[in-house]
This record gives sequence, structure tokens and C-alpha cells, in this order.
Amino acid sequence: MADKEHKEKKIEAAPEKKAEKRPKGTVRLREKFEKEVKPALMKEFALKNPMAVPHLHKIVVNMGVGEATQNAKVIDPAVNEMGAIVGQKPVITKAKKPIAGFKIREGYPIGCMVTLRGARMYEFMERLIKLSLPRIRDFRGVSPRAFDGNGNYTLGVKDQSIFPEIELDKIKRNIGFDVTIVTTAKSDAEAKALLAEFGFPFSDRHRKAA
Repeated sequence: MADKEHKEKKIEAAPEKKAEKRPKGTVRLREKFEKEVKPALMKEFALKNPMAVPHLHKIVVNMGVGEATQNAKVIDPAVNEMGAIVGQKPVITKAKKPIAGFKIREGYPIGCMVTLRGARMYEFMERLIKLSLPRIRDFRGVSPRAFDGNGNYTLGVKDQSIFPEIELDKIKRNIGFDVTIVTTAKSDAEAKALLAEFGFPFSDRHRKAA
């Protein structure tokens, strides 16, 4: 009887199991899409089939490094900085044909790019919206007119230092890049509604023009 009571005490004193850690790329935006964004878009566009709801397909980050044509050493820091920002190793882009006016030969490195999908895509999107864009000086939102007519949106970033992953004291030069958000939307209106539901900070200044 004493042994039984001793075992029961041990069970009661056992520490609780720790909650499982969320995977890297918290996929909170993906969860938000399923629970909030999808129902909202189905109602707004009168969609009966959940599969018809537009969603994020991929995000392409493309950085051009013109100086690399004269000094190949500048490409490595650019690749490292982009890798730190997106959490994935970029691919070096090379010139497909020579351009005499810019002294560019075929095969010269001219920049780098990366394509994000799945959890990394959602994680990058969340950091872009909540952390990076608000760090732009005098930020008043992004233009809603940067859609391509096919439901894709391209945002130009002039300064990589808005991303907290970049150490300011190690930046040797400002390098801009483009972020293209590719969606499955059939129209720019659907794509804009999708991004707005995610919290994309569109500027009111261009609302009439959009």
C-alpha cells in the first residue's frame, strides 16, 4: 500500500511536458489564410468553391548588382545579405548575352535571385509586412498600382537595411532589389484583396487611382 502511494506521488510531481515548438517559418499567415482570409474572400467575390479562392503561389526576390560587371568581388556580399534576409541560399544570375555599351560579357555575374515557396514564403511575407516595411523612413504605405494585370505585385526595396537581419555596421553599399509576389488570382482586384486581407499596407494616397 505504501509503495502504491509513493508511485502516485511521483506521478503527481512529474513536470508537465513542454509545448512543441512551432516550425521555422511560423506559418501564422498560412493559418490566417485558412481561418480568416479565405472565408472573407469567398464572401467578397461570391465564390462557392474554396479551391477558387486566390492564394499566394511564390515570392521571387531579385537583386541586380551592376557594379559586379566591373568588380566581381561585390557579388559575394550581395548574395550573403540576400541569404540572410530571405533565409535561403540565392542563385547568382548571369548575363545571357553581351552588352557592349555596359561592358558586359556573356556569363558575367550581374546579380542574384531567390524563389520562396511554402513556409519560407509565408514567413518572409510576415516579416516584410510587420517588421521591414514599417522601418522605412516616413513610410506611408505602398502603391496599389504596382500590379502587372495578372494578379502579381512587385515591390521595389531601395535599402536592404530595413530588414533586421542586416547588421548596419557591416553594410558597405546600399543595394536595392525587387520583391515580386505571385498569386493565383485571376485579376488584380482579387490579388489586391488577398494582400490587403494579409495586412499589406497599401497607401490611401493612391486609392482613387487604384
